[in-house]
Amino acid sequence: MSLLNRLILFSLFAFLLQGCYVLFPKKYYRKAVEKAPYDAIIVPGYPYNEEDTTWNRIIQARLLWSTWLYKKGITKRIIYSGSDVHSPYVEALYMAQYGKALGIPEQAILLDTLAEHSSENVFYGFLLAKEKGFEKIALATDPFQAGMMRPVRRRVKRIFKHKVDHIPIIFDTIKMIDTVPHPIIDPSPAYRSNHVSLKEREGFFKRLSGTLGMKINWKKYRKEERKKRKERKNDEG
Repeated sequence: MSLLNRLILFSLFAFLLQGCYVLFPKKYYRKAVEKAPYDAIIVPGYPYNEEDTTWNRIIQARLLWSTWLYKKGITKRIIYSGSDVHSPYVEALYMAQYGKALGIPEQAILLDTLAEHSSENVFYGFLLAKEKGFEKIALATDPFQAGMMRPVRRRVKRIFKHKVDHIPIIFDTIKMIDTVPHPIIDPSPAYRSNHVSLKEREGFFKRLSGTLGMKINWKKYRKEERKKRKERKNDEG
């Protein structure tokens, strides 16, 4: 890697780390409880490894937290989000299998299978919720990832005039409910035989730009939303 690329990489990571953690997650949880019930929460996916015989800790935390939020009545629905990114298994599909095994009714589960980056989890999850007419929407993930997604959530709010809250994982709560054994699921419906890993399709900097939301055609959606608002204003006038 050239010196220039190293400097660019260091600058990008320094920028990301400035706001890459949600402080005081319990404060956000209390706000969510006051605002509940949400119409839907967005749960970002994580690559599935068929060789895992025990809970992957990241998958476990996201699934247990989203299940907790559903069973506590804080959300009515769960949007599992993620494509076949780094493994041949579509993340949204296999996570839905886990969700059902943990007691989430199938009718309360929605799937976004387009997202390949964290920013796209928020964006495509939001578009799916918006398409369904949902008003109260939140991102439910670990405090680090929630912090990284602040810029995307802000951009969604600017363009669509619609806020996506965040409900960061409370790890003390996860410890309390971490008595669930690793559910046995059938991941085969999530398998894609024509899968090509994102690392083979995109270089490091292109993947990083995707994480930052730069693969989303914001200009297109901004134009569409302005047109819709103009049409609504003309109808009302």
